[in-house]
Amino acid sequence: MKNNILSVRFILKLTLSFLAILLLAGIGYTITSIYLSNKYFYETTQRLHANLAQDLIEEKFKDTHPFDSTGTVNKALFGDIMHDMMAVNRAIEVYLLDNSGNVQYSVVLDHDAPETKQKKVNLEPIKRFINEKGSSYTIGDDPKDLSKQTIFSAAHFNKDGHEGYVYIILAGEDFLATRSDLFNSYFMRLGLGGSVLTLVFATLLGILAIWYLTRSLRKIIYAAKRFQQGDLEYRIENAEKTDLANVASTYNSMADTILSDIEKIKSVEQLRQELIANISHDLRTPLSIIQGYIETLHMKNDELSAEERAEYLKTVTRSSERLSKLVSQLFEYSKLEANQIQPEKEPFLISELANDIHRNYSLLAEQKNIDLKLSMAKSVPLVFADISLVERAIQNLMDNALKFTPKGGEVTVKIEAENDHVEVIIQDSGPGIKKDNQALIFERYRQTKVGQEKEGTGLGLAIVKKIMEIHDSKIKVFSKPNEGTSFSFSLPVYAVN
Repeated sequence: MKNNILSVRFILKLTLSFLAILLLAGIGYTITSIYLSNKYFYETTQRLHANLAQDLIEEKFKDTHPFDSTGTVNKALFGDIMHDMMAVNRAIEVYLLDNSGNVQYSVVLDHDAPETKQKKVNLEPIKRFINEKGSSYTIGDDPKDLSKQTIFSAAHFNKDGHEGYVYIILAGEDFLATRSDLFNSYFMRLGLGGSVLTLVFATLLGILAIWYLTRSLRKIIYAAKRFQQGDLEYRIENAEKTDLANVASTYNSMADTILSDIEKIKSVEQLRQELIANISHDLRTPLSIIQGYIETLHMKNDELSAEERAEYLKTVTRSSERLSKLVSQLFEYSKLEANQIQPEKEPFLISELANDIHRNYSLLAEQKNIDLKLSMAKSVPLVFADISLVERAIQNLMDNALKFTPKGGEVTVKIEAENDHVEVIIQDSGPGIKKDNQALIFERYRQTKVGQEKEGTGLGLAIVKKIMEIHDSKIKVFSKPNEGTSFSFSLPVYAVN
């Protein structure tokens, strides 16, 4: 229910956003339309009446002078001109300008007013209009209000030594006021009606469009809801073909990752339970032996011979050593698994380390009647690794080899130099490992059963694997039943810059 509410709310927000954009676009469109319509009207009117001033001069000034013999403006002539013009088009206003642009006369002006004598029109637009013969859109000053500009027609005249300009305003102030009222009313009705109809249809189309465009989003929400309800296997079909391909594919990948993590958590939980059971068993066995023999020593100390007492103490010592080794390995593995051990890499001779390990294990091998061999190339380069961790890994492999090699068997330590790495191989002649078990022996508390006995903590090879991982290397095993086992890993050669 909550997801549905969120989905509806999201669609509502998209709809409102769409309507807001549409409203702003409509306002912008209306303003632009009004501006372009006005410009179109003015430009059309000016182009249509471009020669009006020149025609007026040629017709009216042919037989009549604009000025009398005293240089006074012929007001009767201009009165007739204005009357004729307004009879045809009441929007037209005619002005007589001198060569400086000063207004000499116009019927529409009150020439007795002081401000009328100061009216001066800018001649630059007029001259440009005349030079271009009215071919381009040009606006000039409105003599009634010099702060405004409007369309005009103009022509230069020279009659009986009198020069100036006939300046005709094609859209006078009264006309513009009337037109503005009608135009605004028209656009108000058109805009209001059009806006209402547009909003209604746009809303319906917008809702349908948003509903269509968000179908991929609804699929993702549905998939998330199914996942939340426990259907961990549900995925978005054809995610890469949806409108939100990246989001849908990311969701599927996220669901796969979560499912994988859940499986890992289950596996870890199972391993944890096994770990607790194995630790409890491994700790209980030596502790029980130690406790039992110590109790026997206390209870029968006087009855035991020196040889029996020595044998009991020897058993207690072995069990305590085994217990100490188990705790040490547990502590070491936990630190490796928690990434608390960082390798301190340095160049060293792996051949010297192999000689030391061979010498240290020779006595133990001799006691078990095992032939311990060391095989190395004549020239082994320096390797770059943590010497103490590498030594620990080789020791664990040696312990493992000597433990499972029968009397009269053979264990060989090989050091082979390659181009950019050195290979370390520990090979034994023990019973070997079944192929099905080879992938499991590096897991903690996985032990190989030999005969009827299962000895060890099961952490030795797991520690070796962790040590190799932090060295960016891998531990490999090669084995066949009754043909022995070979463990190997490689270390990088130290490169001298």
